[in-house]
Amino acid sequence: MMTSENYHLVFVYGTLKNGEPNFQWLCNTDHGFAKYLGKAKTKKQWPLVIASRYNVPYLLYCEEKGKVNCFGEVYKVNDRMLQNLDKLENHPTYYERMQEDVCIIQSCEGSATTGDCKENCLRVWMYFLKNYKPELLNLPYLEEYSSKGPHGLEYVERYRRTEENAHISEVQFYF
Repeated sequence: MMTSENYHLVFVYGTLKNGEPNFQWLCNTDHGFAKYLGKAKTKKQWPLVIASRYNVPYLLYCEEKGKVNCFGEVYKVNDRMLQNLDKLENHPTYYERMQEDVCIIQSCEGSATTGDCKENCLRVWMYFLKNYKPELLNLPYLEEYSSKGPHGLEYVERYRRTEENAHISEVQFYF
């Protein structure tokens, strides 16, 4: 009996990008299927910040508050990979996965696209921090994240953390 598999488009902007500390998560076939589709930028402006004692990148759900569109990568993933990404991102209690538009700016073959952004836009899943402390909006906004970027705030990988979830209370706002 054949089963059909669902595929989803996911935009990654932080530690899941190629060359970043959690990229191996997307490469692990035990987690599911993932195929790189290209470099992209958000159609809307969102604040991309680095926060907490572990220097975690966050895309804050505060539409048009960012100063620039954020760059990242788009992947085609299957249901199993999406479920595993949800586990990694603690969706929906920490990050929340939502659909937004991104514009492909470079295909996986490396050629830049041309033309109107509307013609190259895709509806993708993105992980946002929605329930964040207001002071996170005072942090510097990034156009593109790299753990070893000029900001000097290198991401602390989970295996190097002294308290696994201590950073959550530093960034989440509780009512």
